[in-house]
Amino acid sequence: MTVISGSPGWYLRRLSRMGPREAVGRAGDAVRRRRWRSARPDCPGVTGARFTAVLPAGAIAAVPPDAAKRLIAEADRLMYGHVEYFGVVRDDLADPDWWYDPKTGRRAPWGYAFDLPYRQEEAVGDIKQIWEPSRHQYLTVLAAAYAITGNERYAERVDGHLRSWWAANPPLRGVHWISGIELGIRLLSWVWIRRLLDGWPGAAGLFEDNPVARNQIWHHQRWLAAFPSRGSSANNHVIAEAAGQFAAACAFGWFPSSAHWRADALRSLERHLRSNTFLSGLNRELASEYHGLVLELGLAAVAEADAAGVPVPATVRLVLLRMTDALAAVVDSRLRPPRQGDADDGHGLVLDGAGTDRWASLLATGDAVFGRLAWWPAVTGTDVRTPLLAALVRPYAKNGGADNCSAPAVRRPATRPGHFADAGMTILRGPEGIWCRCDAGPHGFLSIAAHAHADALSVEVRHDGVDVLADPGTFCYHGQPEWRQYFRSTLGHNTLQLDGADQSVSGGPFLWTRHARSRVLVADASGEGAARWCAEHDGYHPSVHRRRVELAAERRELRVVDEVRGPHRAVHLAFHLGPAITADLVGNRAVLTWTRDGEDRSAVLDLPGQLRWRAHRGETDPPLGWYSAGFGRKEPATTLVGTGFAGGTGPSGEFTTVLGFRG
Repeated sequence: MTVISGSPGWYLRRLSRMGPREAVGRAGDAVRRRRWRSARPDCPGVTGARFTAVLPAGAIAAVPPDAAKRLIAEADRLMYGHVEYFGVVRDDLADPDWWYDPKTGRRAPWGYAFDLPYRQEEAVGDIKQIWEPSRHQYLTVLAAAYAITGNERYAERVDGHLRSWWAANPPLRGVHWISGIELGIRLLSWVWIRRLLDGWPGAAGLFEDNPVARNQIWHHQRWLAAFPSRGSSANNHVIAEAAGQFAAACAFGWFPSSAHWRADALRSLERHLRSNTFLSGLNRELASEYHGLVLELGLAAVAEADAAGVPVPATVRLVLLRMTDALAAVVDSRLRPPRQGDADDGHGLVLDGAGTDRWASLLATGDAVFGRLAWWPAVTGTDVRTPLLAALVRPYAKNGGADNCSAPAVRRPATRPGHFADAGMTILRGPEGIWCRCDAGPHGFLSIAAHAHADALSVEVRHDGVDVLADPGTFCYHGQPEWRQYFRSTLGHNTLQLDGADQSVSGGPFLWTRHARSRVLVADASGEGAARWCAEHDGYHPSVHRRRVELAAERRELRVVDEVRGPHRAVHLAFHLGPAITADLVGNRAVLTWTRDGEDRSAVLDLPGQLRWRAHRGETDPPLGWYSAGFGRKEPATTLVGTGFAGGTGPSGEFTTVLGFRG
């Protein structure tokens, strides 16, 4: 079933997932939006505005030469107008049309922001393509290139584009004033642009001495103060809103409301960082890219606080410390985190060129800010962002706090964790970089579980960083409902489907109306000779799907046993192979081959003989056999699907799959 976001039925389903307090708050938002249509106040007058949140002396000199080289190469591509957003290559960024979507060729309509149907691609275009350049993260790259080289052509391009954007997007007019996450990230970009342009003679004239800039900054903050993400939507969006608001109120604290905005944003940031994060340190959305986004935003906010001398609650740094340790714990041998839940390639702060590893960069920043633990994986890459953030953030003291606050002692893991009980994630590891993620966590975060997939009990297996049994990814959010549905579906993951239904019920592209409940029965990630995991879920009530996984390190063998308890049901068991894997399927045995660093590798996948097996690749009606390496991109990949029956009055259905890696 295709669910249209914004239809009357969708609104009813969405309302059913709200609590009374959230519903009242949203009603107040609706009244405020109507009032703001005709009552737009002017920015208060400002005299003597100054920007003091500059980088300490020597910060730019600490940028590693190879990271600077990548950054400058990226900046030069941007100067020529070349960029790629979500699989769409563009050459129009030298003089951008801020409302144009090159993917569909449409321009977003003009009008009062809250009247625009931004979810409807046929009316607006692909909103992600339109929004992304207006996060102005490509301008932070150009500003960083100026800071490193002193070449004023980078600064002049930033100046021209900001003035163009401000003129084309007056407050509350157009699609760039619809979503709070966009305003928050844009404010954070502006703070860093001003900081990185500090040596340029035109910097003050672009920002603090420019009434247009001050008006934009003030209206962005007024918007964020009035329309925070609420209740069931208080996920990564509210973190971006609070971080951007806080950063701007610290660095651009020129307005009568700045102190109030700063205090409110810090309270929101502290509360939502805690509520968005498990005690284990993993993000509650159980979507790795949002873990990275929230961590980036939190670190950037702490940097602004320390630059401005604003005390930060110890809990903020503690959550960021736990998130950093958790990231170090779950990455594979090539520093890749799990591919779990939604991913939209969103970043909190971009200061690096292409080729810089996002996850290595975050671990390097964690090392600089918190200190690495002995079991952390080695980070050999370099980046621009780490030395600049580290120059602003005060060191994390031995007692668990920063030198400007007190905190109780923090017990960090003495050895690398393999099981995260609160998140339902278990990582099994074997020789030669064999890595297996087992999933039995909650179905997403909050009542709508916006970024969850119907992937209970799925497994993800890699060999030296290569996807062997892959999580196919996300691909899209809006505009292509059949693809959104496929990449979130149970059949779109390495798990078992009964009677052609998903384990959890979708009510829209960011809404789940019924959530499967999973529980872990066994989790022994460091067992002698073999690591074991077992879990079950109730998404097919009255039937129960139980899965056991065993990784025998010495044999380099992974055994997966699926059991269906309950009535007679039709079974589809799917295994999605990574795009680098070639599969030769004969009967119920598939020989898998791939190449890594010029060396041929192989494995044998013995599939349950009770099922009829077929290989699918690049099918579109319906979609099956695809892999999305990043948002907006997809490529054919082989999916093996076994069909048959389980349960009933006879013996319960039990299906054994064995993946053996060859020498």
